This record gives sequence, C-alpha cells and structure tokens, in this order.
Amino acid sequence: MRAGRVGGTEGEGTDRGASGAPAVRSVDVGELVRLRAQRPEAIAEAAARRVRRPLLNDSGRLMIVAADHPARGALGVGERAFAMANRADLLERLCLALSRPGVDGVLATADILDDLLLLGALDGKVVMGSMNRGGLQGASFELDDRFTGHRAEDIERLGFDAGKLLLRIDYSDPGSLTTLESTARAIDDMAARRLPVFVEPFLSRRTDEGRLRNDLSAEAVTRSIAIASGLGGTSAYTWLKLPVTENPDDMAEVMQTSTLPAVLLGGEVGDDQDGAYEKWRGALQLPTVRGLVVGRSLLYPADGDVAAAVDTAVGLL
Repeated sequence: MRAGRVGGTEGEGTDRGASGAPAVRSVDVGELVRLRAQRPEAIAEAAARRVRRPLLNDSGRLMIVAADHPARGALGVGERAFAMANRADLLERLCLALSRPGVDGVLATADILDDLLLLGALDGKVVMGSMNRGGLQGASFELDDRFTGHRAEDIERLGFDAGKLLLRIDYSDPGSLTTLESTARAIDDMAARRLPVFVEPFLSRRTDEGRLRNDLSAEAVTRSIAIASGLGGTSAYTWLKLPVTENPDDMAEVMQTSTLPAVLLGGEVGDDQDGAYEKWRGALQLPTVRGLVVGRSLLYPADGDVAAAVDTAVGLL
C-alpha cells in the first residue's frame, strides 16, 4: 500500500445502493489510526501530491458536499441526534458522494480533510477548509464564531483551493461587532493569498427559550448579503454562501443585492427532499448563483440512498 492512502477503491468488493451505484469499500479505521500515530507526516505528503484543479471547470458551476458540522457539535440529522458521530460511516458516505459524476469537491474541517487525504479521495477535487467553528451549537457563546479551524496560511500551505466562514449577526448582541471584524480580517488574509473565501451570512436572534434562530425572511437575507459583501479591503476573492429565503419567490429580488458570485446552502431539509430540490432549482437560474454546497441532506437522505440524492442535486446544475 502506498504510504498515506488507506481504504478500498470504488467498485472493489462493494455493495450497490438502491440506485445501482457502487458504494465505496469500508474505511479501514485501524490503518487510518496507524498512519496518524506512526506517520503523521503522511498527511502533509498526501496534500503535496494531491492532483489539483481550478475552482471552476468549463461549466462555471460548483457542486460541493459539506461536512464541517461535527466540529460545532452539530451531529444531528432529522430525529437522529448523533447521525454524524460515526466517523467511519461519515467518511464512507463522503467518499461515495465524491465519486459521483458532477461533484466538484468537499467542504470540511481539518480532521475530516486529513482523513480524506489519507484515503486518496481528494485528487482532482476542490478542497475547501472550514475556518470558524467556535460557535458551538446550543452554547451560550454560539454567536461567538471564533476562527478555530483553518487559517488562511493553513489553506495555502496545504494547497487547498478555498476557505469558508460563517457570519451570524445578532443586532442585540454587541459581540457581533467582534465577529464582523474578525471576519473582515480573514477575508483580507485570504485575498492577500489570492484564495477564494465563501462567506455564509445570517441575521440571527435568540428565541424566548434562548435558542438561536437564523432569519430567512427576504428582508433579513438581503441585509446579510449587503453586510457580508462590504467586508474586507477587497471583495475580489469573496463568494457568498446563501440560504433560499422562506418564500423562494423572493430570491430573484434578494439576489440583486450584490454582484458577488454565490452558492446556495442546503441546510436541514427534513423529509421533504423533493421540495428542497425545487427551491434550489429555481434559485439556480439566477445570474449570480453559481452552484450548491449541500451536506447532511445529501449524505444522510431520508431513504438512505446517498448516490441517488447526490445525482439528483447534480442534475439541478
């Protein structure tokens, strides 16, 4: 086995899902742990030899699978509170998703990207590092989205292709000003390296019960776009990662707020997968929308068929 690559290849001793698509062979956790314990430098070696590609291919569209939720303690999918807690299962789902035609790449934190590098799953793929995961789900400091993940220098050093950051703003929380400032400096750091950064902005508020809620009204999403677009010393390398508004018919007007390229985020869709596809389909026709970044709804679809869910999402592009 070549150092720094573990696990099987597509079609080797695999089962087939309901769609007839091959599944990736089970991840060898023991070998991953052995490499991490005995040859930690194997991760950097795998990053150095990774086959790279441009952010956008000839279609000018992006289909990215997201898996940075666990680092915020967000492990649930639907009613399954710890669906994403099994790392081997998550890696297998990610490898399967990345193997499907039309999937451009992955967004994840360092631990997951390191595993995928060792598995040899990132050749020819766009790799996006998740930069701020400090706002842990359900914590009193959830809005304090500090930069606890990839730094700009890490993304550059590892030869990754882009970064992503979360920007949640609560007008009643003075701490949001600190979040805005740190976000602006991260945008500057990425732009200095000519690296794209995907900013995911929300206007957020706490309910009477103390739970954090993102406002998906047209007015709130419009304001969040305007705020995020103006951060940093240049917007040349800034992309937006945006939700579809509560009323999808509002998206055409909302997306007139900025000329920055944007991708749609998937979010939690519940059992209405078809309804989510229709919302995405309409918004993808807008001139500034260049693709999709979707995670749990594709990796953990209600019917369990990852390949079919991914292929359907790719078809929307």
